[in-house]
Amino acid sequence: MRVIEPTDIIPPTGSPAPRFDTRGVLSSRLFAFVVDVAAVGILWAVWAFALGFLGFLTFGLAWLILPVLWPLVALFYNGLTVSGPQRGTWGMRIAGIELVRTDGTGLDFVSAAVHAVIFYVSVAVLTPLVLLLGMVRNDRRLLHDLLIGSVAVRRVS
Repeated sequence: MRVIEPTDIIPPTGSPAPRFDTRGVLSSRLFAFVVDVAAVGILWAVWAFALGFLGFLTFGLAWLILPVLWPLVALFYNGLTVSGPQRGTWGMRIAGIELVRTDGTGLDFVSAAVHAVIFYVSVAVLTPLVLLLGMVRNDRRLLHDLLIGSVAVRRVS
């Protein structure tokens, strides 16, 4: 009886996946998360103030955006920073990590934004269990990394 190999189902493409330096990535990601929440909070406050003022000029119409402002700011913050040339949010840059695809290339905006949505949903539902997967995997990838096909690695200086 023939054993079905994973490559029979999903054939390999191109060269093998590069080896990544993932030492200390989990603790760095926790630190980066704290910095990123603070950054999103500051950006949210700036936009909330602007919309508050704009609400008077639009007879309250701009205030309709306020309930969804935090998720919008977080989505664009993560999408723009992770898909940018630095490949990481401000917190990730400070912590010395970057987010790349498993083939070593950078993420596009949509992938980075979806990564952020899955991250925030998983943190809201599974906190602190979201870290358990990374603790048992050698590559330290978390659920949202696996679903998007990304890996957090040490930034090469």
